[in-house]
Amino acid sequence: MYIRGVHAEEQIKPLLNFIHQNPLGIFTTAIPSASHPLLQSSHVPWVLDIISDDPDAPVKGRLRGHMARQNPQAKAIIEALQSSSSSTNTGDEVTGGGDGLLEQEVLVLFNGPHHHYVTPKFYVETKPATAKVVPTWNYSAVQAYGKARIYHSSGSAATSEYLGQQMKDLSTLCETEIMGYTGEKGTTNGPWEIEDAPERYLEIMKKGVIGVEIEIERIGGKWKMSQEMSVGDRNGVAEGFKNLGTEIGVAISQCVRERGEICDEAKRKAKESS
Repeated sequence: MYIRGVHAEEQIKPLLNFIHQNPLGIFTTAIPSASHPLLQSSHVPWVLDIISDDPDAPVKGRLRGHMARQNPQAKAIIEALQSSSSSTNTGDEVTGGGDGLLEQEVLVLFNGPHHHYVTPKFYVETKPATAKVVPTWNYSAVQAYGKARIYHSSGSAATSEYLGQQMKDLSTLCETEIMGYTGEKGTTNGPWEIEDAPERYLEIMKKGVIGVEIEIERIGGKWKMSQEMSVGDRNGVAEGFKNLGTEIGVAISQCVRERGEICDEAKRKAKESS
């Protein structure tokens, strides 16, 4: 992802918070295979375990997810693990221990909930003065890179334990923080809990998926929200979106102002220290 300096978020904590707030990520792998495409992607909701917000820490966080065993991407992953185990015989194969470390680095892309086309008509300062403006698109996104440990041996205790905990944590996250069901169990505002489903049914469901656990070694993100524009044009963009009268418009308007203030503050500090 191209991250222009003015759009970049340098702090690890807000990047990890972004993932926590937008847990549906596009999981991408590049695995050489004779029977599957090299590049494959799947939408996967993730649970994030924050490990460190230190930019120098080797691992910043851990992503926990699962995907359908019948997904061609999952099949390519399992094939790669089995092939690696056969050639190296290191004992790290999934058949015995229930997990294996994928050799290739993986990528997960998280997109913000609000994005929108930006018309040049919003640039109330530059457009009337020089007309040197073009359309663009405002959005926010975070990319996380790392190595993936795969849990796919349906008969292993390690896989069963991982999937059971991951599914429970994911359900809790989505029910309480996304749906807002924070009431007592059994009430209208109470969350659905994984224990509400029959145990035998859950065991069948677990056999149909594989677990994916990624340690985040590299992370980067951008809020492309018109902060590269002049203050007058930024205000025009913010007002333009606000006047759309839509939920997305209001949200982007607020974000344009927030990221503009962050950009202005960074410039002020840089000027003072120079």
